[in-house]
Amino acid sequence: MNFERHYTSSDGLKLFYRVFEPAIASALPVLCLPGLTRHSGDFAAVAARLCESGRRVVCPDLRGRGRSEHAADWRTYDPSFYFDDLRALLAIERLHRFVAIGTSMGGLLGMAMGAAMPASIAGLIVNDVGPDIAADGQARILDYISVDRPQTDWPTAALHLRKLLPNLSVADEAGWIRVAKNTYREGPDGLLHFDWDVDLHKAVRRGVDPDLDLWALWKSVAHLPILAVRGGASDVLSPETFARMKRTKPDMAQIELPGVGHTPSLEEPASIEAIDDFLRRNEI
Repeated sequence: MNFERHYTSSDGLKLFYRVFEPAIASALPVLCLPGLTRHSGDFAAVAARLCESGRRVVCPDLRGRGRSEHAADWRTYDPSFYFDDLRALLAIERLHRFVAIGTSMGGLLGMAMGAAMPASIAGLIVNDVGPDIAADGQARILDYISVDRPQTDWPTAALHLRKLLPNLSVADEAGWIRVAKNTYREGPDGLLHFDWDVDLHKAVRRGVDPDLDLWALWKSVAHLPILAVRGGASDVLSPETFARMKRTKPDMAQIELPGVGHTPSLEEPASIEAIDDFLRRNEI
């Protein structure tokens, strides 16, 4: 069953999340962490499938995205606040030990959680992200997310995204409509607007601590079982970074999806097989 819930952050924001509850829990729960502007809707199919296999799955909308409230101060769109929000969620849902799946920025948050709470995370799946973010991909994303681009209706929004992101692994028109509905929401003016706070880009442009070494963070989670997924046409996770991740953690499982851009949906047959094999082999 799929439940929709809210909780309140330490600074008073009402935050939304979804919980997928199996009839009988027979395996470790899963925490799904979305990308920079994405939300829990992106994981609906993944979560439903894992739930059917006996896993409880928790999927949050980070502050400023989806059905979570926007922050009055864009400076709180910062990893330290995300981390604080997630700690509260873990406590509320009693997730003491779990597998984390993180897409793009969510993968970096998963790495940080693995380093900060090594006894809690049993395994980590990082989707199209690594310790080096390709500059071209970051610039493309920041340029797009920083200005609202209203659409008139769902088919128009789907067509716009299809032209903008031709390398997404979406099979049909219905799939593009689902992508659109996870990207836009209807506003009071009747138009479809981005389903995130466009001030997010300010926090990203300001950057994180310049002394933060993401490769050191990566090495700090080397004790964990890790599966890394890369879209073969990704402009965010380069082939060189993907290869270096493997060199620094030789036992890491990895899969590359030819022709798929940033980011894989994790619904691709090859992704499903890789995830199931990763969980089975590591008995998590």
